[in-house]
Amino acid sequence: MKGVILAAGKGTRLYPITKIVPKPLLPLANKPTILYAFERLAEIGVQEICIVVGENEPQMRNALGSTSPFDQRLTYAVQTEPKGLAHAMSFARETIGGDDFVMYLGDEIYTEPLTSLAQTFAASRCANLNMVKEVDDPRRFGIASVNGNRITKLVEKPTNPDSNLALAGLYFFTKRIWDTLKDLRPSARGEYEITDAIQILVDWNETVLAGVYSGGWFDTGTLDSFLDCSNYLLNGGTLIDETAQVSGSIGGAVCVGESAVVECESIQDCVVLPGADVRCEGEIRHCILAGTIRSDSPLVNAVRYSDMV
Repeated sequence: MKGVILAAGKGTRLYPITKIVPKPLLPLANKPTILYAFERLAEIGVQEICIVVGENEPQMRNALGSTSPFDQRLTYAVQTEPKGLAHAMSFARETIGGDDFVMYLGDEIYTEPLTSLAQTFAASRCANLNMVKEVDDPRRFGIASVNGNRITKLVEKPTNPDSNLALAGLYFFTKRIWDTLKDLRPSARGEYEITDAIQILVDWNETVLAGVYSGGWFDTGTLDSFLDCSNYLLNGGTLIDETAQVSGSIGGAVCVGESAVVECESIQDCVVLPGADVRCEGEIRHCILAGTIRSDSPLVNAVRYSDMV
């Protein structure tokens, strides 16, 4: 089985940092986010990965090269414009060919291995298996209605959901998924939705399964979710690179990258990127910081790259 990682998004909810650093390369516990995807895919035997990139292609290629730290072969496909997950997936078709593959959204973090899902997919020989998680507010997600473990309907961000099983960013496919693309039409928001492609499989009476994931799931695309994930990975503690310098009281959930310098009264619940130079008159709390920052007042609930906005 091969892997596809979708990593073309601009990460607009983490601007301005993601104007400079592609979202999949942002560090969590001082490791690029996408490395966690490589690790989870290696655990289920995936040794060839196609990374779908966008305008971030040069930075991604330069940072990751052709081989992952787990000896996986990396290739790249370029999504020409952002038109949805199914559109992004289509650019990996030439690389994947007729093989089974697992598609992984590049900014998702999973706390437990994916082994049971991969085994169910392989044993069932279904056309598609989707990771699902129970959520409190189904209106925010693509939602699966099921009969047993078989999916009967998918709805993207339903107003009146009849299920609380959210699609959690991981999908196993056979080559049958490629046949749906010719029938796919843009959604109301102008995107080619992966939920619509999977619904076509359901309508064709293909076997489409829901695999309930028991581990933790973090979508790291916002300040709050990124820092929640960082806090989990740090177990509420701190990780200060040995080359970094921090002057000030250090609270919980603080991660400071290589060669960074931080001067402040106190810092907690923050990620400071490698090479940052941060001087603050007051506390720093619930922030992601990079570049050269000077502040004569506290930094709270901020995403900052130098003086960019």
